[in-house]
Amino acid sequence: MCTGIRFNDASGKMFFGRNLDWSQGYGEQVVVTPAAAPVPAAFDRPNDPAPGVGHTVMGMAIIFQGIPLYFDCANDAGLAVAGLNFPQSARYAAEPQAGATNVAAYEFPFWVTRSFATLAEVREALKDVTIVAKAVNEHLPVASLHWIIGDATGSIVVECMEDGLHVWENDADVLTNEPDFGWQRTNLRNYLTLSENEPAHAAWGAAELAPFGSGMGMQGVPGDYSGPARFVKVAFVNNHYPTQESEAANVTRLFRTLASVAVPEGSVRMADGSFEKTLYTSCFSAASLTYYHAAYDDLAVRAYPLAGCDLSRTEPYVIAPAA
Repeated sequence: MCTGIRFNDASGKMFFGRNLDWSQGYGEQVVVTPAAAPVPAAFDRPNDPAPGVGHTVMGMAIIFQGIPLYFDCANDAGLAVAGLNFPQSARYAAEPQAGATNVAAYEFPFWVTRSFATLAEVREALKDVTIVAKAVNEHLPVASLHWIIGDATGSIVVECMEDGLHVWENDADVLTNEPDFGWQRTNLRNYLTLSENEPAHAAWGAAELAPFGSGMGMQGVPGDYSGPARFVKVAFVNNHYPTQESEAANVTRLFRTLASVAVPEGSVRMADGSFEKTLYTSCFSAASLTYYHAAYDDLAVRAYPLAGCDLSRTEPYVIAPAA
């Protein structure tokens, strides 16, 4: 399972990030794909940008035969995408559709960030998109995902379900897992009495009741690691965290917010007996075009500025953190 969020800093620049929760890693590393790099597409798409015309993309990925398989990524225009597990509800098209823009599920985050500069452009393009259940190879099965996409103007959620493609306007600026986003957004209404404030004293007849201390306004917030519980908690934290100004303060905000729903090993056992945990937390700053990353076993937050990358290269490549 996973959690994604976005917010803006005091000057309107976006910060976007996610927890990736799973029982094992796949050798993922921070990868940059320069705009000049030709990347094979799963289907013929005449409107895709030619090498050197589209956007440079960076994020967490594995590289397979020159194809960057991004878990989450962002581009040089400040647009970001993250894919989150959606195993019960995701239904992709079995085959490409005539007359549509066909995109394989595995390439969707890269296609979005390589092709578009703004969320408005993505919304328009999605009117003609079919997401297809095509695997990149026989060893990497199709992952059942939904996606949060954001820029400085806001975010959307993209879900392929039995009744078709849904594009949800995401005013909560968060995403977790099952159920679908529409259910999760409606469920927030069950928690509208949560407050960051200390409850007022109450009189029960002659008895005056006072709170034990701060934090009691949050009584009732769910504390388990299910998709609905994490959605409620991270939505509250993300939307009540005070707006920050500096890069450091906003990176801190993102990592602290996602830490509120991070999964420790030993708390969530999967059906195969393995334990799920938060393998990594990532953050993208559109203000500085920097990707930040911290792993479960290495809590140091490392920075990967796009300004330090060799954008003349013509293939996706793994980058090292700034010294």
